[in-house]
Amino acid sequence: MALLQISEPGMSTAPHEHRLAIGIDLGTTNSLVASVRSGEASTLADENGEHLLPSVVRYLENGEVIVGTKAQAALGSDLQNTIASAKRFLGRAVSEIKTLAGQLPYDFVETEGSVPQIQTCAGNVTAIEVSSEILKSLKERAENTLGGELKGAVITVPAYFDDAQRQATKDAARLAGLNVYRLLNEPTAAAVAYGLDQKTDVDNKVIAIYDLGGGTFDVSLLRLNKGVFEVLSTGGDSALGGDDFDHVIAEWLLTESQQTATQDEFLLRAAMLEGRRAKEALSDTAEVDVSLGEWQGTFNVEQFNALIQPLVKKTLMACRRAVRDADVAKEDIAEVVMVGGSTRVPYVRQLVGEFFDRPPLVDIDPDKVVAIGAGIQADLLAGNKPDSDLLLLDVIPLSLGLETYGGLVEKVIARNTTIPITRAQEFTTFKDSQTAMTIHVLQGERETVEANRSLAKFALRGIPAMVAGAARIKVTFQVDADGLLSVFAEEESTGVKTSVEVKPSYGLSDSEIEGMIRASMENAKEDVEQRRLREAQVDADRSLEALDSAMAADADVLLSEPEKQLLLDARVELVTAKNSENADTVKNAIKQLEKAAEFYVARRMDSNIQQAMSGHNITEFES
Repeated sequence: MALLQISEPGMSTAPHEHRLAIGIDLGTTNSLVASVRSGEASTLADENGEHLLPSVVRYLENGEVIVGTKAQAALGSDLQNTIASAKRFLGRAVSEIKTLAGQLPYDFVETEGSVPQIQTCAGNVTAIEVSSEILKSLKERAENTLGGELKGAVITVPAYFDDAQRQATKDAARLAGLNVYRLLNEPTAAAVAYGLDQKTDVDNKVIAIYDLGGGTFDVSLLRLNKGVFEVLSTGGDSALGGDDFDHVIAEWLLTESQQTATQDEFLLRAAMLEGRRAKEALSDTAEVDVSLGEWQGTFNVEQFNALIQPLVKKTLMACRRAVRDADVAKEDIAEVVMVGGSTRVPYVRQLVGEFFDRPPLVDIDPDKVVAIGAGIQADLLAGNKPDSDLLLLDVIPLSLGLETYGGLVEKVIARNTTIPITRAQEFTTFKDSQTAMTIHVLQGERETVEANRSLAKFALRGIPAMVAGAARIKVTFQVDADGLLSVFAEEESTGVKTSVEVKPSYGLSDSEIEGMIRASMENAKEDVEQRRLREAQVDADRSLEALDSAMAADADVLLSEPEKQLLLDARVELVTAKNSENADTVKNAIKQLEKAAEFYVARRMDSNIQQAMSGHNITEFES
């Protein structure tokens, strides 16, 4: 009898076939694609030998779409139809977009579907569609260079991208015809590119990744232990980067030349382009000539450093929080890796080195390092290195939980938990005969619903009618390797279940992300007191409902009028206390009601026993 070989699901039947896979760094300013060829990971160049693809897309009236350098050349002349920095708009509302980086030269439209669109001469487009054009161009470059059909891609995202921003990135990739193996956090990709997973001297030590790109900033602390990269903590700002350096220089140019760009979009764009040119020149020289219109002047390193100092210090504040969240000391950090084109600025390298008390690693081109790491990971996921023991473990940036009765939040997965993760928790009903339950999914660090961000609501129906607290509803949170959340709810006695994949329309703004974490620390004591109060109020509601239910059933039979009034007076006192702002007051009122109702509880128990035994002989109950 012949033995037939069966391959693993999704894997090739040809064991030695090299599967073409790519890593893509979808950047705010520039994007790159990388792949592993002949055992070496490298970025792929276009027909002109250029590795960087400017993340700029231009739309023409005839429907033609131009991507990259040619589109970038039109930034100064065709503002409305030339879209740059689309990554900053992914997963955001119009109100958030307009506060990202001062004035923007685009006209945004909020459609019925709540997805912001940008007006162009070729029609309205979303940030997802703009990003997909960049990804299509990189995909075509890779197929032409590698000479075959791609099996899949790893696409990098800032570690602080939330569900909405990650989902928008995946949507753009699907629109471009790419099979996404996974989304990979940019700092983790950088560590892979430096081969830190292969260095024995950093095994079980902490590595800091400082990633300052064109439009986003991330800092991550990783620990490598026998081939496993574990992200200890993440931090950053999804709306801070080299574009902001350009912006402060542009404002300086406008002030020095005594010009205003409030109503002049072309002047603002010209100032931004000149600011970028000056910034890049000052990486290699101490002074540069600048001009804006007819005005001419000079701009030096000292002026530049003074302008960007508040922005760089903002990144160091995020570094300090990440170190604290990871519960490590700065002297425990073995390496600091610099990632992103904006880390070429000498002043950035200087301040980062001073903060971590060690010179950062800058050996690999900071523009290419993320794409190279993504290429290595794509090669692994394609199955080209089955013997590799490299494993990447990322974390979620904010806690995930559910609303419970009284407006409280029960955290199911805590912030900085390693993903992928599946975690379940049991809940129950609050009222008698409750046959449905609303599952309200929340994100954040506070104790009450109103202080956190709502992600989704869905209903579980068909719960058997039981007394309060008898039903057992198992709620399962599942976060995949891309950081996307699914929630499942099941009533265990009947098997009734429902689920939702959480895809919020918009992401959190940078100030909201930072603010949620800071607020949880600043209000920790108040939150504990607020939770005590809410829990006491929930207990009060239970006591009131139990009393009302009992009195409606048999108060006329078991109680005299004075006894009824005694219980009603205690009830009024509890209702009054429940509306106070003191948990101890509420708890004392509950105890007073329970004490007042002790005789009533005893009578009800005696009455129930008598009813149960009525018509039976005592010997029937003997064993």
